[in-house]
Amino acid sequence: MIETVVDILSWFLLCTGGIFVLIGGIGTLRLPDFYTRLHAASLTETMATILILVGMILQAGLTLATIKLLTIMAFLLLTAPTASYALANAALQSGNSPNAQQRDDQT
Repeated sequence: MIETVVDILSWFLLCTGGIFVLIGGIGTLRLPDFYTRLHAASLTETMATILILVGMILQAGLTLATIKLLTIMAFLLLTAPTASYALANAALQSGNSPNAQQRDDQT
């Protein structure tokens, strides 16, 4: 009984993480400028990482794979926001400033 509940929860988390990846990909393609695309990609990447890796941890059980997955998750959760910040900062330093007028026209 408990194995069935863990399997259902695991597959729910995996599918939800996949949906977040899909939404992030669509947002990256559809949004108008660099900064909004970066925002969509970074937020959905972080949430999808958590959901997919927790789903995989539930599938793995208490094994060495769980420790490896937790290590991967910690690494990704520390580096992904840092990389997004560095990318946005590099774009700002190179002269690609956010266009406030374009955002005001779209609302």
